[in-house]
Amino acid sequence: MDMPIRAARHATVLSFFICAVACVASYAVSGTAHANTLDPAVMTHVQSATFEVVMAKPTVDRLTYEKPLPFDLLPYQERNDKFYSIGTAFALGHNRYVTAGHVIAAALHSLWGAPELRDSKGHVYAIDKIEKYASDRDYVVFSLVNDPAPAPLEANTHPVVNQPVYAVGNALGEGVVARDGLYTSDTPEELNGRWKWIRFSAAASPGNSGGPLLDQNGKVIGVVLAKSPNENLNFALPIAEVLNAPDNLAVFHMRETYSLPFLATQLHSVVDTTFPLPLSMADFTAKLEHVRDDRTDSQRSALLKQEADDLFPHGDGAQRILHAFAPLNTLPEMLARSQDGKWRGVMQKGPSVPLADGAQVMAGRDGPILVFHVRRPSHLPAAQYYDHPKLLMDTLLATGFYTRDVGTEKVKITSMGEPIQTVRRIDRWGRPWRVDVWPLAFANTYAVTSALPVPDGYVVGWSFVEAPGVQARVGDMQAIIDFLSVAYDGKLSQWQDFLSNKALLPASLKDLKLDVNYDRNFSYTSGRIKLAFTPNVQKITADSTLTLGFGFFKDEGAYTLDVADLRVKPQGDIPDRINIRRILQPSNDMDEKSKTQWTKYATAQHPYDGVSYVQNDVAEIAEVIKPAHEQADVRYTAFLGIEGNQPQAQMKSKLDQLASGVQITQ
Repeated sequence: MDMPIRAARHATVLSFFICAVACVASYAVSGTAHANTLDPAVMTHVQSATFEVVMAKPTVDRLTYEKPLPFDLLPYQERNDKFYSIGTAFALGHNRYVTAGHVIAAALHSLWGAPELRDSKGHVYAIDKIEKYASDRDYVVFSLVNDPAPAPLEANTHPVVNQPVYAVGNALGEGVVARDGLYTSDTPEELNGRWKWIRFSAAASPGNSGGPLLDQNGKVIGVVLAKSPNENLNFALPIAEVLNAPDNLAVFHMRETYSLPFLATQLHSVVDTTFPLPLSMADFTAKLEHVRDDRTDSQRSALLKQEADDLFPHGDGAQRILHAFAPLNTLPEMLARSQDGKWRGVMQKGPSVPLADGAQVMAGRDGPILVFHVRRPSHLPAAQYYDHPKLLMDTLLATGFYTRDVGTEKVKITSMGEPIQTVRRIDRWGRPWRVDVWPLAFANTYAVTSALPVPDGYVVGWSFVEAPGVQARVGDMQAIIDFLSVAYDGKLSQWQDFLSNKALLPASLKDLKLDVNYDRNFSYTSGRIKLAFTPNVQKITADSTLTLGFGFFKDEGAYTLDVADLRVKPQGDIPDRINIRRILQPSNDMDEKSKTQWTKYATAQHPYDGVSYVQNDVAEIAEVIKPAHEQADVRYTAFLGIEGNQPQAQMKSKLDQLASGVQITQ
């Protein structure tokens, strides 16, 4: 089976990237004149037995916008309707109704009201009990609290191929429409051919899901479920599959494909479980949420277990990353294994947006995940900003990157309030993340973010997900953060605020001591590197910045993440800098360029010989520093860069002063 026929939604376009974020509007099902039509008396009967499946629009909006939403731009029906139309249902017996399983599944983790039925006169009926359900056949049978008791449709369980058929749907309260075509063929179900789908040529549009497929006498031969994206041949479940299924049973039987964005590998599995019915709509929804969310958790665990031997820091290509320079990227980069089986860093940089009061948002994308580096506004103290997710989200939204489409206008969302769910996790490298869930009720969608505190603010991963998948996405985001690489950057004053709050620090920075006296001295002390210098080497001001890049250290047979590149600049936007960098001997599978470069480090060849040179109008000088406990495969370099053409003697003197303040205690 192909694409479920869901109520269509307008996509919201982000000004940075195009994302599948929904502003919701169902499309009406409209018909054209056909050669074959149902008898008017039969059509009257069909109309009385066919209903919209609707969900109540949220009455409270947690979001804040740049201006009042221009709802007057919407069509009258859409503007005034208190419900969203999500599908079709029909009566097949006394207080016995049928629709598509995926229509009812829209209630999972929903931000809208529970699914209900609405008739052609606008009366709405609550669902009472779920009596039958099957995920593989994609149907549900249920009763209503106050049954309007229409004359039910009759069933034809032995339809004939090539006979005329009518696909019936009801959308946006505009009435039942029947569109004609032919019953063209039968197609075996995909897993093992246990039954056959009906293929038909009658048009089917969003809103048709769950509606009846009728023969020329108005009898139900199937439940309309899905359409083929490339041809006008659509799918229906034979009605006999509904009638012959056991009563009082929910069947969850599906072939699933699961993947994570840092792995090209997919896990294929068959999920098979049942639970007893009848259940109230609320209890059924809760049970199905539990089944689906547990299924995804199990698949995630199974995939990670299956790939354990080749998960980074193991696997092909991992050595190239382990032996590379510690990256100084302040946007998160995802370590991902591509289709060729090799581990690589993946990150596409986007724009950088300056904001008021020194705030800034840098954007990028790691595969399907949006990533941001958010610099906090200067007026907000660190203690107020950290662990207050609304302030972080407000800074992000101040860029105007996320809008809500209303008619022809895109209205900026300026605040999402507080998250409704927070999961805290220390990742495998000892970094403290929070995963937050933000409801977007107008779209029945959630934003799921992962946020890591850094000295100047936060780095953030962002993903959108439709309501049924939100808890699965929360679990996925917790797995993804283990594979994100990012440097820590900030002004010295920001670093001092950051280091004073131990709860914000990764394991590798818990014992870091930073002693700074502007215009007097700078001192950095960690378990591996000590660096001290005075303004004779480089200015030390309130605008000086410190950037720490993290590399992988093998301690007692296990890899840990620790500082392997330390850069200090007198000001963020000038080329002057001090840099202490750890270099590892390349692995055998690395390229010859890396091996040639290592020879220069190992033998202190130029440019690591204490002789200055000019590059891009910057005087540069560097020398090799050996660790206290010398290792044949490890070197460190002390580097100094000063803008302009500087005398060799002056550069060498500054380098000597710098090197005298460096101690490698690895």
